[in-house]
Amino acid sequence: MAEHPALHKCPVCGEEMEVVRLHCRYCDTTIEGRFSAGRLGVLTPEQQDFVALFLKSRGNIREMERELGVSYPTVRSRLEAIIEALGYAVDVKIPDPSEARRREILEALDRGDLKPEEAVRLLRDL
Repeated sequence: MAEHPALHKCPVCGEEMEVVRLHCRYCDTTIEGRFSAGRLGVLTPEQQDFVALFLKSRGNIREMERELGVSYPTVRSRLEAIIEALGYAVDVKIPDPSEARRREILEALDRGDLKPEEAVRLLRDL
């Protein structure tokens, strides 16, 4: 029998679903009651995959960028959405435009799109 991922939100009203029955396929025992889906159970399947990759890469955001093929701000945004979903406050900082530009320059240098001398000049102009 194929297994399906547990639903977290009700497909009818959108509210949180609750686990009320557990079953053992081996001995056919069934237990009914109210059970927690666990701390990470509130996350969407995509967010759970992100957390698994984050742990696999030992929290290295650069590695996350490579694995997912997305930019640093995208990784941070997804991480912050997960932090919020878990009920923690996200420290909202006003982004420093020069920091974003510095990162763009360094990424272009890393990809080979800029020569080192050109990168140094651009960084000094910030």
